[in-house]
Amino acid sequence: MKLFTNLEAQKTNVRTEIMAGLTTFFAIAYIIIVNSETLAITGMPRTAAIFAIVFASAVGCFIMAFYADAPIILVPGLGECALFVFTICGKDAMGLSLGQGLAAIFISGILFSLIAFTKLAQILTEAIPEDLKTIIIVGIGLFLTFVGLKNAGIVVANPATMVGLGDFGSVKVIVTLINLAIALFLFFRNVPGGFLISLALGTVVGMIFGIVDISSISFEMPSISEYSGVFFNMDFSGLTNPTFWVAVFSLVLLVTFENLGLMYGQTTNMIGAPEKFKNSFRGGAISVITCGIFGASPTIDAIETGAGIAAGGRTGLTALTTGILFLLALLFTPIIMIIPSEAIAPILIIIGFLMVSNISRVDIGNFEIGFPCFLILSAIPLTFSIVDGIALGFIAYPLVMIFKGKAKEVKVPMYVVSLIFVLSFVLKVIA
Repeated sequence: MKLFTNLEAQKTNVRTEIMAGLTTFFAIAYIIIVNSETLAITGMPRTAAIFAIVFASAVGCFIMAFYADAPIILVPGLGECALFVFTICGKDAMGLSLGQGLAAIFISGILFSLIAFTKLAQILTEAIPEDLKTIIIVGIGLFLTFVGLKNAGIVVANPATMVGLGDFGSVKVIVTLINLAIALFLFFRNVPGGFLISLALGTVVGMIFGIVDISSISFEMPSISEYSGVFFNMDFSGLTNPTFWVAVFSLVLLVTFENLGLMYGQTTNMIGAPEKFKNSFRGGAISVITCGIFGASPTIDAIETGAGIAAGGRTGLTALTTGILFLLALLFTPIIMIIPSEAIAPILIIIGFLMVSNISRVDIGNFEIGFPCFLILSAIPLTFSIVDGIALGFIAYPLVMIFKGKAKEVKVPMYVVSLIFVLSFVLKVIA
């Protein structure tokens, strides 16, 4: 099998890949809990939501393993889940039914595949300046750091200044800082599986400080009976509804450009294997199609993939390991639930730093490319939206080039992408 025979050439081994898969899983396992709670708002039974997320994630990981041979983890994204639940299916927003929303996801996956499996993907990749693609990873790194700091209680909401410094005397912050010290020590010492070890030790620290309760742990397999009403429950009755197509267009934009930025950065910059980008991108598109079938919000390349890569993951064996663990998670969901955010936050912060370090590759001093990059870099964390941050930068780039008298240097597909983003903002206002 290629996953096991091609390891030496990629400077890795079975043990490292499995440890990377374990590390990634425990860094991303929270998605089962968080997204299942969110999906339940649509009326989907909580148990069914857990099955949908687990199956979509596992299959997405298997696609990355066997089709792309990449350590990329595909899971229903938090942003995509929020878009699906609160906007597409929200009664005060687009108001589609759960079945219609799943149909929109299915069709968006097909359109995403048309992009990924044709020359459109190559045209799109070549049309977007290298600096713009790289700065997306940097912006996401800041976003990830912000999420980590927020989950840790180090950064909190402030009505006067929007955000402010949290209470460093709180148990939550103290536990996070202790776990950050542990994670940094293991990271700088290059301890194999350091992130995984820090998660385990961080949970123990949480137990010592009384924020982790193990008394309620039970090993009960969730019932699959409720899931039968969600699996393959797509409703295509909204095909003639303009709102349905606004939902499809929004999903295509989000999954296409979020996956493009993440996968490009991870395959090219983080593992140094640009040849894996094409199949990874295509695999991501196929995975979105399956989400409509499984009843989950769209999968994307998880930011936490960086945890596995930092732990040494280089091949599909990392993704295969994570996918298997997702399936086993149906048995061990109660244990996953006790891993505190105070143990996960330090890893997010460290990964954020690793991603932000790519800024050295961006010509930020050149205004015509630097200003659009600056917008992406700042808008992603400040708007708490990866796709909106990308949109602002992609709209700004051709405008700056036109103002500089260099309109002809911008490739036609870049103008098209820019106009699509403008249209997406217009549709948001209309909707």
